[in-house]
Amino acid sequence: MMFEIKGKSLVRKGLIYLLLICAPAFIGIPQADENTVILRTAAEDLTITVELVDTAAERRKGLMFRESLPTMHGMLFDFNRTVPVTMWMKNTKISLDILFIDDAGDVRFIKHSAKPGSTETISPPKPVRAVLELAGGFARAHGVEIGDRLLHPLFDGY
Repeated sequence: MMFEIKGKSLVRKGLIYLLLICAPAFIGIPQADENTVILRTAAEDLTITVELVDTAAERRKGLMFRESLPTMHGMLFDFNRTVPVTMWMKNTKISLDILFIDDAGDVRFIKHSAKPGSTETISPPKPVRAVLELAGGFARAHGVEIGDRLLHPLFDGY
């Protein structure tokens, strides 16, 4: 009889744990995973599908030679630690908004509508952990500003 009571207690605890883990999805709270980020602005939470690139070779190629970038899609560059970052648009055929993100997931610098094909270097004033590239005009269209937060498992603030 004691085993059954403990079993029921364990089952009850397991169900409560499962409910707490799954509840955000059931009630519509956005969830991020490796291929999804939540960009939390003052006005809304934006769910963006991302390609996560975390190797030097992938970061060098980035979005070069792409003809388009769908709305609500982007590329998330993970530098694996906070480092000085320099980007450019060489061989990039589409305009991009480039968001520079610190290790907490906070937007620290935005380059709006970077010019396709430009060899001008683009750098934030301070080292960052990651970069999120989105279609040019996205940040202004959605009110993205310095201090907005990116939610993703690679950031401390997640």
